[in-house]
Amino acid sequence: MSLHQELKRRRRDLGFSQAQVAERVGMTRQQYQRLESGGNPRLDTLELAADGLNTRLMLIPVEKWYRVKALLEEGQEAPLPLDEDPWQGLLGEED
Repeated sequence: MSLHQELKRRRRDLGFSQAQVAERVGMTRQQYQRLESGGNPRLDTLELAADGLNTRLMLIPVEKWYRVKALLEEGQEAPLPLDEDPWQGLLGEED
């Protein structure tokens, strides 16, 4: 599955519209829509979108990929609450 498809799947799993994710991360719906439709975004844009979907981007060495995938599939942990602000504490400020 492509990264674009993963973004779309995660958004739908969370019950968000494209506009809701875009608002969470401070981009327009059109910008976010391009991410899901196969645009060629900058890395910082992908990181913003991932944060808005309560996910992280990660580089995994090919030789470790199957082991990591199996580990992720078997150990599904409870996700963080969706109403949590992904920007909270980013600049080291207090709540």
